[in-house]
This record gives sequence, C-alpha cells and structure tokens, in this order.
Amino acid sequence: MAVTKTHPIKSTLKAAIDYICNPEKTDGKLLVSSYGCAAETADIEFSWIRRHAIDKGTNLGRHLIQAFQPGEVTPEQAHEIGMELAKEILGGKYEFVLTTHIDKDHVHNHLIFNAVSFADHKHYHSNKRSYHDIRRTSDRLCKEHGLSVIIPGQDKGKSYIEHQATQNGTSYKAKLKAAIDRLLPACSDLEELLRRLQREGYEIKRGKYISARAPDQERFTRLKTLGVDYTEEALAARIAGCSRPSHQPKPQNGKISLLIDIQNNIKAQQSAGYRRWATIENLKRIADTSNFLTEHGIGSYEELLDRCEVASASAARLKADLRDTGAKIDELALKMKHVAAYRQLKPIYDRYKASRDKEKFLRGHESEIILFEAAARECKRLGAVPLPATERMQAEIDELNARKAILKAELQKAQRKEQDYAAMRQNVEDFLSPPQPEQERKKNVELE
Repeated sequence: MAVTKTHPIKSTLKAAIDYICNPEKTDGKLLVSSYGCAAETADIEFSWIRRHAIDKGTNLGRHLIQAFQPGEVTPEQAHEIGMELAKEILGGKYEFVLTTHIDKDHVHNHLIFNAVSFADHKHYHSNKRSYHDIRRTSDRLCKEHGLSVIIPGQDKGKSYIEHQATQNGTSYKAKLKAAIDRLLPACSDLEELLRRLQREGYEIKRGKYISARAPDQERFTRLKTLGVDYTEEALAARIAGCSRPSHQPKPQNGKISLLIDIQNNIKAQQSAGYRRWATIENLKRIADTSNFLTEHGIGSYEELLDRCEVASASAARLKADLRDTGAKIDELALKMKHVAAYRQLKPIYDRYKASRDKEKFLRGHESEIILFEAAARECKRLGAVPLPATERMQAEIDELNARKAILKAELQKAQRKEQDYAAMRQNVEDFLSPPQPEQERKKNVELE
C-alpha cells in the first residue's frame, strides 16, 4: 500500500485549484470540500497567510494525489478517506482543498494545501520523514477501510487483504517461497530446482534475473524479490550446504502472539521445517497465554470475555475523548485565524464602505475585501461574534493540547491492553477448539 508522492506548487496556484475543482471531474462540485478556507477563494486566503509567514520558502502550496483501484470504493467513500488523511497529516493547522475525481476508471483524490500554517505561520517542510508519515497514515486508513492504493508507476496496488495473505503464507510469493523451501533439500544444483518447479506447474523465465509464475498468476515473480535467501547466489549456496533460510517469523517483543494455524497454513503444509518451528512456537505461545491468565487472575473463559469487553470499552472511550479534544483544538485554531483576519482587514473594509467610488476602491483592494467578507462569514458561523480575545483562545488551545497529549498516552496503553486480551481470547478459543476435521469425525461417530 502507498500514496503518491506530493509535489510542490511554485506558481499558478489558482490554476491548480481550478483544475482539481473542475465540475466535470467532481460530479458538479459535489465532491469538493475545504478546510480553513473556501474553495473559490483558497488561492487568495493561502496568499494572505503566507504574508505573515516566519519562513515563507519558495512553495505556494503542495499537491497530493491518492488513488484507489477501479471498482473498490465509491466516490463518497474515497472522499471520506481523503478527508481523514488530510486532517491527520496536517493536524488542523493548514488550509486545504480536497476533491475527488471520477472522470477516469479509478477514483482518486486531489489535496492541495497551503505551504504555510495559519496556526503558527511556519512553513511546511517536506522531507523523507513527512513523506513516510503520509504513507503510513494512508496505509493505515486503507487497512481500516479494507481498501488499497495505487502505487505510482504500477498498475495495481496491494490491498490489506493481499498484505495479510502474504503474512499468512497464502500469497503467490509465499507459495513460491514455500515450494522452493520444500524442493531445495533434494536438489543437487539450481537447474534441478528450476526443473522441479516447472514440474509443479511454475513457468520459468530466464534473463538478467530468474523469474517464476504460478499457473493462475498474472505476472512473473523475480526470485530475488522473495528475500535475501532466494537470490540465485543464495539458492546455490543453500543447495551446496543444504542450509535453512536465515529468517524465521518471530513474535514481536512485548506483545501476546496468536497461535499459528498450522493446519491451514500453506507454508506449514509444504515445509516440514516450518511446520516443526510453528509447532514449537505454538507451545511457547500457549505457555505465554497461561502465564498471562495467571498473572491477571483470570480463572474462567467468562471472566476473560468480561476483561475483553472492559478493555475495548476503555479504548473506545479514550479514542472518542481524543477525537473530541482534537475537534475543539481545530475549531479554536480556525476561530483565531478568522478573528485575526477580521481585525486586520476591518479598517480597509470600513474605508471601502465609506468611499464614494466603490468600484475604483475595489479594483485596488479586491483581495482584502474578499478576505474580510470571508472572515466575517466564518466568524459568524463559528460563533465568534462578538470577537473573543486572542489571548483567551490561545490559553484554551494550550490547555486542550496538554489534555490531548495525556489522552494519547492513555489511549496507547489501552489499545495495547485491548490487543493483548483479544489475543488471549483467540488463543484460548483456538486451544480449546479441536481442528475442524476432528469435529467432523466426532459428528460422524455420533450419527453412527
């Protein structure tokens, strides 16, 4: 999963915003949203904030595109995901315009945001860290919605379901790795391994790199992309020494791991070595589960269920509190922005109202008049009439930010606890429930 790279807008900001707001691409502008500004006047509002920038930089704004696979998401869902992404990565500190285009075979979001924050007038710095933050956030949202994102330069993205398939050993790459691990010990050289793969139905392609393709697979997979143990040199060395792959899955430290479903895991079925490792690992995880239950004084399955419900409810409550606190901070930041603009531009607007030749005055101060009228509308919408004191609003924001930091820490602890209890419950259920074939045999015996 990935999000397309952002690119800077150094000129023609209005043209870029007009393009993404094209009615023919956005269902008559139904799929156009904005934050901290109006889409129609965003370029003027961006410019006003940049005038007060501590570090103006050379960029007028940034443009981000998020694309989804054809048919996997409705335009409304895509727009919702785009809004979640924009609010998370920008933290309610940057004005932006978000649109969803539906004119191509795949739905995609366009996000243009100001290069300068209206909250602290600092310039947005784009670097590897900010890019990876955008990517991680986008991937997480895709995971939560069960969707995928198209990677630039490729035809398809990897959905969360496909990602999970890789982790569980059911993807094409996982199957190919399992086949190689199973066949390799009996091979005398690399050529014999390739012949055995062909007998199992794989199509082999030779070139600069060796690639293989399963019967129902669309594209070839280069062996070197399977990992460091599957390059041609590594495979030859493994055959010569019959060494095992250097990597075995390991549980993450500090977390309760789920039992491995050996019966339905393709790697376990095709690799005796992996099956032995998984069996031993499951015994360790069962011991960890037993220790956890003892340490937490859980003596029955019903009590475990109660603990799971309490942990889930606690995490949900903290998440809601954190969301509400963030919304209050965003609203106050917007109020401060519009109140400041109102106060600064009110004298110009008063002169405009008092002028005898309003058209002439407007020609010389059109941007300021537009900004003032927009600020006045927003102050009224946000309930900032009469204008509140800036110092009081800033004090409220500082207090809310302190509360937000505390809630974040508490939520992380609650979510870890929720995950641990969920893993405990799953392990207990898996351990107490016999495999499906065994259940079927019992049913057959009862019928006889």
